[in-house]
Amino acid sequence: MPAKRPPVPLSRERIIEAALHIADGQGLRRLTMRRLGDALQVEAMAIYHHLPRGKEALMDALAEHVTSVTVEASAAGWQDVARAWARVARTALLEHPGVLALALTKPPQGTALLAIREQGEQLATAGFGDAARAAQAVRTLRAYVLGSVAVEIQRSGWAAPAADAEDDGETVTGPSPAAVRAEPAEEAEAAFERGLDALLRGLADA
Repeated sequence: MPAKRPPVPLSRERIIEAALHIADGQGLRRLTMRRLGDALQVEAMAIYHHLPRGKEALMDALAEHVTSVTVEASAAGWQDVARAWARVARTALLEHPGVLALALTKPPQGTALLAIREQGEQLATAGFGDAARAAQAVRTLRAYVLGSVAVEIQRSGWAAPAADAEDDGETVTGPSPAAVRAEPAEEAEAAFERGLDALLRGLADA
């Protein structure tokens, strides 16, 4: 008989990946430490070795994961830099709709905070203005991307109510993409680009 493969060591990266899979597939409410442990085939307490604050630390880590985006510095103008950032941020959020609520409510920290600072520095270097003006522009861009993605996910029907099911004695409503008519991806992207163009014109005139 072939030898059994050794178990994959538990790591922060594996924990985050499994948590994202649960949140995106079933909804954030169904992401419990016990269910996460089952998905990783470990006791739930083993997760605390990597995330000592437990569920709170996990939520922070997920928010940081989906908002830590970077783009390569280039000699392009500030509008091109801003577009690149906005598009990458939108893609990252759309890949993990289950944790959008965390991205909307958790303050940036760790690598996400460093990414925001880098974005401001790149805009300033690309000719947008001084550091203070660039930081304000980053805040405006982030607000647009987060709000636009929230509407896009809402219109996609991802989080529409599904049939209620009992889960550990609690009635849970999970995402049901087929519950409403989904907005075509090309229409959503076109709407995002129109809004982004308008926003950049406004920043240029401000």
